[in-house]
Amino acid sequence: MSTRIHPQARTTPKIRQEIKDSGLSDREAAKVFNITRATAAKWLKRDDVQDRSHRAHTLHTTLSATQEAIVLSLRQSLYLPLDDLLYITREYINAAVSRAGIARLLKREGMSRLEDIIPKAEGETISAKKTFKDYEPGFVHVDIKYLPQMPDEKSRRYLFVAIDRATRWVFLHIYGDMTDSSSVDFLRRLKIASPIKITKILTDNGSQFTDRFTMKDKKPSGQHAFDKVCAAMAIEHRLAPPRHPQTNGMVERFNGRISELLQQTRFDSRAGLETTVLNYLKLYNHHIPQRAIGSKTPIQALKEWQQNKPEIFVKRVYDQARLDT
Repeated sequence: MSTRIHPQARTTPKIRQEIKDSGLSDREAAKVFNITRATAAKWLKRDDVQDRSHRAHTLHTTLSATQEAIVLSLRQSLYLPLDDLLYITREYINAAVSRAGIARLLKREGMSRLEDIIPKAEGETISAKKTFKDYEPGFVHVDIKYLPQMPDEKSRRYLFVAIDRATRWVFLHIYGDMTDSSSVDFLRRLKIASPIKITKILTDNGSQFTDRFTMKDKKPSGQHAFDKVCAAMAIEHRLAPPRHPQTNGMVERFNGRISELLQQTRFDSRAGLETTVLNYLKLYNHHIPQRAIGSKTPIQALKEWQQNKPEIFVKRVYDQARLDT
């Protein structure tokens, strides 16, 4: 078995054992082995000859044991990056916590790297992150997420989600089906809610968005209801390549956050689920900084863009007030 020795140690376990077996006093051992009296006395008194941890016996932390457990649970269930986790902890758990303190906690518990806690299929590896081409606000990704059926529902519902590529601003709405009429209604609601002029929309190839796979040449006709409404709104409708869901990965990752949120909560009704999702939407847009946009919240990013390029906005952006502290 390999032995880990402190890099500044003047002795090895073998020499320490010789010191213990020498029968010398600490003064004599110090001269014979060319070490200090304190070092000689330490190894003469020790029962073992291995280096011990230099970690303090009492850790002075800002977080209580219960708060640490909550932070670790958030990390493991929502896969929050360090900066997101820091913000949530300061806002709702302990305002005095430091970034370094949370980093030490995660390292101590073996959770410092997200890839170590995200479940992966056997043999799967996490590839290097790919970045999108830079766009101004107005390029929106749209996708649909299946929601679990609630006890007071006869069928499941569907969450339509839109996320702006440049600012990570999110809009969503729940529907009882995922037909083209729902997709058209969602597009109209999105246009009303968005403070940005929407210029491009990226969707998958679902029948609610395109007739691509009903055409002989596998090309959209432009006569689908969603295409017609996009054209009427002067929005370019783009389609993700078939069998390449990673193209729409931005909204897929947000849907993953929603999935984790729903798994951590037990709902008795459709109203409870809807309230939880809408509350998380406000939290996400107004209070959770996103590392991909410089550790700003989506609303903060929108406000910066509005100051620099007001011509691409259709209404003023407002930030939601924070909790009292």
